[in-house]
Amino acid sequence: MKTILLIEDNDIIRENTAEILELAGYAVLTAENGKVGVEQALATKPDLVVCDIMMPVLDGYGVLHIFTQNPQLAGVPFIFLTAKTERTDQRRGMELGADDYLTKPFEETELLSAISSRLNRFRQLQPDYDLRAPEGLGNFLDDAAAAGQLHDLTTDRRPHALRKKQEVYAEGDEPTRLYFVQTGRVKTVRRNPGGKELITGVYGPGEFFGYLPLLEPGPHADTALVLDDATLLYIPKDDFRTLLHRNAAVGQQFVRLLAGRVSTREEQLLGMAYGSIRRRVADALLRLHEQAGATPEAVIQLSRDDLAAVVGTATESLIRTLSEFKQSGLIELSSHGIRLLQPEKLRQPNW
Repeated sequence: MKTILLIEDNDIIRENTAEILELAGYAVLTAENGKVGVEQALATKPDLVVCDIMMPVLDGYGVLHIFTQNPQLAGVPFIFLTAKTERTDQRRGMELGADDYLTKPFEETELLSAISSRLNRFRQLQPDYDLRAPEGLGNFLDDAAAAGQLHDLTTDRRPHALRKKQEVYAEGDEPTRLYFVQTGRVKTVRRNPGGKELITGVYGPGEFFGYLPLLEPGPHADTALVLDDATLLYIPKDDFRTLLHRNAAVGQQFVRLLAGRVSTREEQLLGMAYGSIRRRVADALLRLHEQAGATPEAVIQLSRDDLAAVVGTATESLIRTLSEFKQSGLIELSSHGIRLLQPEKLRQPNW
């Protein structure tokens, strides 16, 4: 049974509306002002809130602000119920994050339809999404859009085709969007004053990139370049940030993505500082093997220069180490790329 929190200062309207909701099969919590309503919500989290705007102690705008800022309450569907009909009032409510707006007097069916519609849209996000699967991004964005009421995430998914070596963004650029790789691959690189390149990430189908400066505002710290002809989906910055603020589950999803990238970056830097060249090459091959699918048939397709930039070594040193691995029967080198024959041995710490 879904629980509705009804916040209304008019006793008659509150009692009549609560009766309608109970007859429709909802459990109803009632509050005579915004302060009491917030206290009720913190004690028992509702599935949806119906809230008047003009109330004593704490008005509806204040209640909605508290809901959007409180991690425990963020993402709860919120319907304003008010006698005000001016467009400016409606706009203010929607800008604050309200999901619907009903004016008094209202029909019973109008109220019940609005509640049913909001509850159906606000599905709980799954804890994890298989973003490598063709339907993974669709499921994630559909659920994210339902949870955050951001229609642009599902309606503005026009694919953008980019050619090999094309620049997606440059170091120092202001971030404008989140990127998702639909096909192809993209690398992110940083260069020292002498022009030497270090690849900080390689992103393939099913992966997001460019989200760090959106989570921690600032310019891009690296440059993104297309490795193979690629198709990217763009998600506007404002939609992404609003979604994170409004739904904790979506935020947690990207925190996990970010944590994984930070962990990989730290391992990469530690390896450069303390690991042998053989260990660093082995670790890089294992990461790329995992990204390629981690199957015996998986092929790592990366130029020697790019692979050297991932490892953080000279191309000559990389080629020499790959030859040693090949002679030891650990990898197979061909015109198609690199295939790992014995990944379990590459994982051994004695390099």
